[in-house]
Amino acid sequence: MQPKIQAIMQIRGLANASVDLSDWAEYLGQSRRLRNKNVPLFFFLSFAFFVPELALGELAVFLKLLQLADIRGSSHFAPPSALNMQFLHWGALSTVLVGLIYPGFTVAVDANSRAQIALNALQNWYNATSGLWDTCGWWNGANCLTVVADLAAIDPSVLDTATYVFGNTLQNAPAYNPQPGPEVQVQSRYEGDAANASEWMDSAYDDDAWWALAWIAAYDVTTDDTYLSLAQDIFSNLTKAWGTRCGGGGLQWSTTSSYINAITNELFLSVAAHLANRASDSERETYVGWAQKQWDWFAAQDFIGSNYTINDGLLENCQNNGQTVWSYNQGVILGGLVELNRAAPNDTYLESANKIAQGAINTLCDANMVIHDVCEPNCAPDATQFKGIFIRNLQMLQQDSPNDIYKNVIEACANSIWENDRNDQNQLGVNWAGPFSSADASTHSSALDALVAAIAV
Repeated sequence: MQPKIQAIMQIRGLANASVDLSDWAEYLGQSRRLRNKNVPLFFFLSFAFFVPELALGELAVFLKLLQLADIRGSSHFAPPSALNMQFLHWGALSTVLVGLIYPGFTVAVDANSRAQIALNALQNWYNATSGLWDTCGWWNGANCLTVVADLAAIDPSVLDTATYVFGNTLQNAPAYNPQPGPEVQVQSRYEGDAANASEWMDSAYDDDAWWALAWIAAYDVTTDDTYLSLAQDIFSNLTKAWGTRCGGGGLQWSTTSSYINAITNELFLSVAAHLANRASDSERETYVGWAQKQWDWFAAQDFIGSNYTINDGLLENCQNNGQTVWSYNQGVILGGLVELNRAAPNDTYLESANKIAQGAINTLCDANMVIHDVCEPNCAPDATQFKGIFIRNLQMLQQDSPNDIYKNVIEACANSIWENDRNDQNQLGVNWAGPFSSADASTHSSALDALVAAIAV
């Protein structure tokens, strides 16, 4: 029996239950992707013809099916079309009518659907002209692109959206680089179709590294060497800045600041280690060498406190400056050490990562296992991004060094975001424990990191 007839026959049994309508939503979603614009109308007329005595609750189920189908079948804001808009109207109509007609009706939303809904909301901020996300900054845009890639890596239904975003951002975003630094004089080692890395660099080395990680994530999804080459070029430029007053290694924050901060140096390690696992055999050892040298230097400095949390940076005398323990400083190092251990296995790498992860959880989690930064709820413009970066990298550690605590934290954060930090437009805020206050592309993409991580665990 065809799914649409099954749905008609089973609709009565669904009306008074809290159910997962994923199968029916997937059918409608596939029909949308096949550009069958008459499917919603067919469903509605079929119900009216075959079951003319539909109760309001049964109509609510039908409308909820349309809403979920809009999520499942969405092209997630590839260039808009009349068809896309038609389905957006169906989804919006169903949201309103379900609440008005049958307020007691609820539908279970699985982890994939939550992330797909949130991706749709994120793409409302995507500016196709700039290739960036309105309401957030340059480096935040790299993290937006990364979370789109991470979702596409585990959910093929969003692959079309991801590949569109990668290509459009690659083409358009460099013109909107707000502060290109002196390093733009560096020329790309690659010609032809490869992107010019100098266009992605600003005066802050951490910003450069965020974009390198973003393009590595795009490469992982597409296997397009253009993205990997771009990341390699960015890293090549960063190596020219290596070597500071503290132990003769590491990087300072930017071309204009002598501050030696944790995040820039964690990112350098992470980019090198990521590249070691993706580069050609002839280049692999070079990246392994950089990653090992960077970790040896980092671990010998005074970044890591007695409770295994990482502070913001170093004083002029190279001592711990005692500044804020930000969540992202506890996160990036985890992903870097996981990738380094994959490239050059050594038990001490994961041992260190686990100590840092557990120190972070002990410091940053509330009683419900939800992560917080001390700035909440006033974390704009940068710290709004931080917690998602931590959860993204904690999930990497969970993959290679499983721990029930990590899984519990990831799931607790994702569940709390969905239940307590989401408005009726499915926008996600900065305080994952709630209540929702406001959202922008940074708060939202950070929270989406947690939703994506919850799928992976």
